[in-house]
Amino acid sequence: MSWDSFIDNLIALTKDASGKAHCDKVCIIGLDGGAPWTTSNHPNALQAQNISGCFRNKDFSTFMSNGFVSAEGVGYTFLRVDDDKIVLAKRKDFGCLTLQASKTAIIIAHTAEGFQFGNVNKGVSVIAEYLESLDM
Repeated sequence: MSWDSFIDNLIALTKDASGKAHCDKVCIIGLDGGAPWTTSNHPNALQAQNISGCFRNKDFSTFMSNGFVSAEGVGYTFLRVDDDKIVLAKRKDFGCLTLQASKTAIIIAHTAEGFQFGNVNKGVSVIAEYLESLDM
């Protein structure tokens, strides 16, 4: 199974009525240890730090105390955590991050500056729910 196809699927899920995708980069990592499920070979692959411990332990105090979540060397301001499985972060001029855990993975998606964060949140949620339905 190629996990890279999930990158394309998630991006497609964020398209608005005009067909414009609001997500530009995605990665999926394992909840236990942060091993990458998607490869860096995909043109829309997101490089994110290993944040699996926070999700696995449901302890987001590191994000809260540091005030940021990092991806591709950029620190995004931590906004909030919902239901101990969804983290939202933003950085002016760089866009937003949506992170959501399933039972065994963390889906991380980037919204470019000027695009709709809500569309990406919905796309990430659909992929997380699909993985959950497979007991993953």
